Amino acid sequence: MKKVPGTAANTNRIKPPPSQQVVTLEMVAKAAGVSPSTVSRILNGTAQVSELKRQSVEQAVAELGFVPNPMARGLAGGRTWSIGVITQAIDSPFYGMALAAIEQVLDQAGYSALYVSGHWDAKAEAKCIDVLRSRRVDGIIVLNGRLSDQALRACAKSTPLVVTGRSLSAPHLYTLNFDSFEGGRLATQHLIDLGHRRIAFIAGLSNHADANERLRGYRHALDQASIGFDPALMAAGNFLEDGGLKAVENWLTNGVKFTAIFAANDQMAFGAALGLHRHGLRVPHDVALMGFDDLPMATYCVPPLTSIHESPSELGTLSAQSLLQLLGGQKPTAQVPAPRLVVRASSDPAAV
Repeated sequence: MKKVPGTAANTNRIKPPPSQQVVTLEMVAKAAGVSPSTVSRILNGTAQVSELKRQSVEQAVAELGFVPNPMARGLAGGRTWSIGVITQAIDSPFYGMALAAIEQVLDQAGYSALYVSGHWDAKAEAKCIDVLRSRRVDGIIVLNGRLSDQALRACAKSTPLVVTGRSLSAPHLYTLNFDSFEGGRLATQHLIDLGHRRIAFIAGLSNHADANERLRGYRHALDQASIGFDPALMAAGNFLEDGGLKAVENWLTNGVKFTAIFAANDQMAFGAALGLHRHGLRVPHDVALMGFDDLPMATYCVPPLTSIHESPSELGTLSAQSLLQLLGGQKPTAQVPAPRLVVRASSDPAAV
């Protein structure tokens, strides 16, 4: 092979190990003609070495197929460079967007995310905490959930923690809470301002703090407008499309009269729209429809869905950034933006 002077590639090609052999840091060091500690520092980005030496190490890594062991890296540096993330439903459009944003921020910082699901169950979430801590994660993000404040404080004593959907203060613990009460009030007030008085409400899970706050906002807006709360206009939902569909089917089957529907999230609003369509009712001409979350799909419904904007991507980004600040010894200061009304054609005939 012809050598090219002045480059790291001017040596004979490195002989790759047998396919079943694990490539070690020492093997890379020997092939590159440097010490194992130099290889480690180069891979960690902390070494101040010549460009020729850096290229020699990079060539050895590439040709031997060396993959750094994150656990070994953690043992050496006190970190595993992994973050645990507890979500409630990985298949949820809302949480899926939040997870994608978390992954992007962590990846840019050199961390990997480990995802587990709590399924809105405190015992399952506690098990998730145990699993993640056994993996020696450097920190944990909890997207909403049902763990008690006491359990979260206890976890934060040994593992930095960021929790959404909660207002809580403790060392090594930071919380990000969206104002669901104000969002519920804004949504209901919008429908009242359009002249509606029979406003049906599809609630979320009764054990979900956000759902209860949205219900409280709905009732507060009615009260401020001197509109009495009618239990017949409230339906139990589940934050899924079928919950919205069943609520509308039950109301129409039982002859309940309403001119507008406020669903506690967009997914239930999508189901409600299908139920209205099946009964020949047009949105918004016969029934105005309001959602919550402002998922991307809300823009592409027919008609496009009016909703309260709560960005899951922004929530994920802020959660990851806050945890990185905790890990860096800094005090996070991020705040979730206030809810805002996004008016589209589903609530206002003039917007069709």
